[in-house]
Amino acid sequence: MLLNGVIDPRTVEKFKQEAKDKGRDSWWLAYVMDVSDEEKSKGKTVEVGRAQFDTPSKKYTIFDAPGHKNYVPNMIMGAALADVAGLVISARKGEFEAGFEKDGQTREHAQLAKSLGVQKLVVIVNKMDDCKWSKNRFQEIKTGLTPFLNATGYADKDILWVPIAGLPGHNIKDELPKGVGSWYKGQTLMEILDSIELEERFPDGPLRIPVLDKMKDPALVCHGKVENGSIRLGDKLTVAPSGVPAQVLSLLDGRGEEVEWAGPGENVQIKINVADDEQIQRGFVLCPRDNMMPVTDVFEAEIDILELLEYKPIVTKGYTCIMHIHTFADEVVIKDIVRSYETNDRGEVTEKHKPQFARSQTRIIARVAPKTPIALEKFETIQ
Repeated sequence: MLLNGVIDPRTVEKFKQEAKDKGRDSWWLAYVMDVSDEEKSKGKTVEVGRAQFDTPSKKYTIFDAPGHKNYVPNMIMGAALADVAGLVISARKGEFEAGFEKDGQTREHAQLAKSLGVQKLVVIVNKMDDCKWSKNRFQEIKTGLTPFLNATGYADKDILWVPIAGLPGHNIKDELPKGVGSWYKGQTLMEILDSIELEERFPDGPLRIPVLDKMKDPALVCHGKVENGSIRLGDKLTVAPSGVPAQVLSLLDGRGEEVEWAGPGENVQIKINVADDEQIQRGFVLCPRDNMMPVTDVFEAEIDILELLEYKPIVTKGYTCIMHIHTFADEVVIKDIVRSYETNDRGEVTEKHKPQFARSQTRIIARVAPKTPIALEKFETIQ
């Protein structure tokens, strides 16, 4: 953002003075995205920050998601809107190791990103100036993290690695200065982002926009990402699962500029006409009236059980947990375990029909029931 000229120099000076007044001179750069008083006082991201910038080839919307374990639901919200995740790793000795240990956030965030449909993962190894741009440290982190990311579901072709030094801005937009990290011959962070090709989108498919948030201004305005299809001014829609009809009055892109239509992958604000505002909630889905999203109160899902909580070490019939589907989040209950697949140390898979329970590192087919009916698409219909 700063290197791309999005931030006014006077704003930069304001941030620097504010950080100095709080006795945290080096934190001023975080204030670009951490704008609330709570975030500035705690020195950590709490809400999902949003900003935009352009390069000659692409337009970007950044979602600055929290990294602290207390704010994982907010991190999930940011990841649900993203096509590419930037997993920031500290090269400082001990900090990478702390994030990658059993309860570390590095592991959890990578797993969440994959489960939420983030296609590409850019691993940004920051603070390389702290280790004097050590090639061995960079390779140590890459070697330690790659097998875990592969096991999470990211193939090598979907993982991109880049070393940077955030505060001096090294290897973000411009190439490394002479004499710094001469061993690195790859692209800068911005060059990597510009070169990423995403999976095919379907602008002519059925419209699907999970609602992230809503506000009155004075009409109802819904925020969300176009996951499939396209939306246009005047479109007549249905809200799933409530079934209430709605119509698009105006449409704003991620920058708040009025547009006539938006396609898949775009974050939009939709001024919408609806009889009852309460019939649109976070997690509901905007869709066409002639191709409404299916609604169900029970569904069958394939679930990879990663690491269960110590006080709930097994999954059984009646097990409750929080389910996240795009912008939807609520408690669900496991009604039945249909099948389970356990892999032993030799890589052999044992299949069990209607097992009584399942442990960590097991794949199961289960029937799941939310507290209220939800809008849910079959995997084979829209992957």
